[in-house]
Amino acid sequence: MSLSELTRNAFQSGITSRKWLGLCKLFISKNPSHGGAHSVETDISNSVLVLFRDYPGDPALQAYLRQAIADGVLSLPTFLTTFLSAAQSPELHNLATLDMLCRVVLDHHYASGMPTIGSLVPYGEPTTRLLNTIQNSMSLLRTAFTLPMSHFYQLTTSASELLILLLSCVSDVSQISTTQAMMHFADANEILQNPRLSPSMRQVLESFAFSLSLLLGDDAKVAREAQMMHTLQLALGKGDAILGSSSETDIVTCTLVLNHLIFNRAGDFGSGDGPHAVAVLVALLRWSSWAPATFYSQLIISALTCLAQSLSPTGPTRASSIWRAFTIGRLPHLLAMFQKSAQSEGVAEADWHTALQSCLPTVLHRADLLEKIDNAGQNAGSDTASEKSVMHHNFASEFLYQLLHVGLVEQAVVATINPSLSNDFHPRMTSEAQEASLDLPGYFEAKLSPDASPEDIEVLLFRAWRDPCCHAAFAEVVAKRFTSSTKNTDTETLSLVCKMLCKHEMALDMLSLHAKITDLVAHALAFVEDYDCETVGDPQTAVTHLGDVVLFVEATIARFNLATYCFRVGNRQLNPEFLRTAGLRHRTDESKEDVSAFSSWTKALFDPGSEGIEDTILRATRPKVLLRIAPTLFAHAIAQCMERKMDKEVLNNGISYFLGPLLNWTLAGVVRSLLSEVQRRGYRAPVHLEVLKTLLTSPSCPPAVLALSAPHTLRIFPDPLPPYNQKALKDFDPKPLRTAARQALGLPEEDAQAPLAMPAAHTHWTDQTRQLVTNALAAARAGRAVALDVDRCLLLSPPTKFLDTLFNELSLAATMDMESPRRAATFVLTMPRTPRSPPLLPIFLHLVLPSLVAAADELTATEQAIRVEFLAAVVSSSLTSALHTEWAMLTTCGEERYVLGQSVTSMARRLAGDLRRRGTGASGEMVLHRLAAMQPFVANFPTFAAEV
Repeated sequence: MSLSELTRNAFQSGITSRKWLGLCKLFISKNPSHGGAHSVETDISNSVLVLFRDYPGDPALQAYLRQAIADGVLSLPTFLTTFLSAAQSPELHNLATLDMLCRVVLDHHYASGMPTIGSLVPYGEPTTRLLNTIQNSMSLLRTAFTLPMSHFYQLTTSASELLILLLSCVSDVSQISTTQAMMHFADANEILQNPRLSPSMRQVLESFAFSLSLLLGDDAKVAREAQMMHTLQLALGKGDAILGSSSETDIVTCTLVLNHLIFNRAGDFGSGDGPHAVAVLVALLRWSSWAPATFYSQLIISALTCLAQSLSPTGPTRASSIWRAFTIGRLPHLLAMFQKSAQSEGVAEADWHTALQSCLPTVLHRADLLEKIDNAGQNAGSDTASEKSVMHHNFASEFLYQLLHVGLVEQAVVATINPSLSNDFHPRMTSEAQEASLDLPGYFEAKLSPDASPEDIEVLLFRAWRDPCCHAAFAEVVAKRFTSSTKNTDTETLSLVCKMLCKHEMALDMLSLHAKITDLVAHALAFVEDYDCETVGDPQTAVTHLGDVVLFVEATIARFNLATYCFRVGNRQLNPEFLRTAGLRHRTDESKEDVSAFSSWTKALFDPGSEGIEDTILRATRPKVLLRIAPTLFAHAIAQCMERKMDKEVLNNGISYFLGPLLNWTLAGVVRSLLSEVQRRGYRAPVHLEVLKTLLTSPSCPPAVLALSAPHTLRIFPDPLPPYNQKALKDFDPKPLRTAARQALGLPEEDAQAPLAMPAAHTHWTDQTRQLVTNALAAARAGRAVALDVDRCLLLSPPTKFLDTLFNELSLAATMDMESPRRAATFVLTMPRTPRSPPLLPIFLHLVLPSLVAAADELTATEQAIRVEFLAAVVSSSLTSALHTEWAMLTTCGEERYVLGQSVTSMARRLAGDLRRRGTGASGEMVLHRLAAMQPFVANFPTFAAEV
């Protein structure tokens, strides 16, 4: 047991802070080899801090820290440094948590009555170490400005107060290096640009920046230019190598590509889209110019890095489970498909086999990665008996088994790496299938039969999820059953599959890694559009089953952000617009079909003399029409009730039909409509509110409807609710609505002391985009896995603004190191995305690049040279990568289409003309000449040279 486990167990058992500290002391006394005093203090502090990730703003955890500091087991300086270091993690970026931890530091400091040196900062603390603490404190303040504002938590005030105290300890900065001074000076200047900075904080920070500027003086300019010249010489020294990866260890590009496969696993060019994912890998191979063994080792090590980095100190997370499922269950299959496609590179199949086998011993001896992965699996907690019955296997054994299973390595090679594999490792699901004398697909076919109970399916899914070696077989069975049932109009089978995928997140995760989810959604949409109840024997059962299909489509589109996707089945295009507009109230005279259906359903649901919903009305109404008129049915009935033309009992009786399985699949649009109406009426809508509460708090409201409506619900009913809205609500209590929404999203229960904060009025979308880019660059500098969700960035900013923000950050980083920014830019500009995604490469080349080139004319000579070299490197690298992508699409997928928006050769030709016509300044000429001097680039794009 470790201190971290002891603290987690004590907290989850409700043990008081005093008893917890006693247990810690006992543990330390029984484990004298645990480390020195500072190591013990750090472990105690981290054991509590890590729990705030799962229990944000919990006062019991705050009490643990206060008790440890008051007792002296944990010194305040040690807690301060560990807290500020932990606060860099996005997992702790919670307003209540950070403010609570800040107050622990500040309260204990003020209670001690000691000066800052001696209380927060140890006596004799070196200036460099103090400035590192200050740098982390500045980062905390920057984070505070990006988080939502709240009347209950004043994080910006607490973080400013802490930074002021730390800056007061800085007396002499003359001992630090010029590079460090420049870095701290840049940090201080960045914060000073924030208009929300308090006057006292601004004054102290300006004084600190001024002292650094005095230290820097003219030397700063000399040092900065020397650094930039060094960077420029390195770039120029690489020569034409900047066309590709130019490195045998390019973790930046590989982790960006792998993260893209995971982020977009449900759509085009994601993990589930096998042929296109392989085309991406083939393009990466050609662009990097790596030898086969290098390519394999870089890709596998990058996947291991992503997996290890996704683990939390307390064990596996959902993200790490997905990465493990991808690395073991999906990556070997992609590599097998890649190996067949990559033979066109002139390397024989036997040589590809040899390359993979030669790199495996090196890859599987990365103890730093594998030990972390295996230790996390062994330390994972489990809440149920079924979880405890599933053993965690050694990662290397599972991975080797899967490579052997897909035919990438031979048994003899595996025996040299792990001689005991055939005796020690047997995938659980494969063993169970063999005991039943079935192969894996046949085993899943039998276990997922219509006669299986929900409990048996849940146990099966959990066991399958923990065994990545069986995921491909599971996905094959589910995808085949899904598509065949849509083609054969087998509503019952399709309903069972959709219910399983909606209810069990792990089932959809397994499927999304191996099958193209957009194809399944397209088949489901076609099924809903074509379904006709007139030919079925029992329309009530048929409509109930159809509702499960609709809920699956709605939930899946929302979960994977597929709202703008163009769905196709063969040459037929399916439009999910009817799902998005289902929350709108339609005029009842829009079409004869709607008029007739509205009249019939109003009478059936809200007429006191109605005998209920008869089969005839179900046969006469198409599902799309019912979805469209459902919000209008509610609006009409509520209006009748408000005008006292309908009894409330009749209204409630009509609503009760929608809480049964026959109609509850229409509720997503109804709830959207009611929430919008409540907001439009300024919360003065008592009947709407009661109906909304009835629907969302009902046990029979589908979980998919709750999850779809939860974000909108929390926005409409924030905690705390503004006083004027609370007054409009009168006696209505919105807390049950918030509780239902939070449970649907998997958020912790609402705490009166930790309310959900309102979004900050001063937080701009582009700030979030900038933060995503800076986080990616920081990860690249630290040698960690790099992730940048470009689709999310494009939701936050228009394409040109995103590219401006991106290149502002990349250009700044390129003054110190050009490689990582160049690779990141190449990935952003050339990674294929969905057809409706804006084409970033032509937008950059023809709209953004000219302004960047013109701006370079205003820089100093050294800065201009760096900027020109960086832009030329990005242009050459991106166009070369785009050329290889076009080629890979043709050779791997047989598709002759421009996945990046335009033909690469036409983009290169136009670029040359643009630079020649617009490049009146020196920078334009320099970029043009630098590109023309790159022989491989000119050879790839002769049209560019012809234009020059």
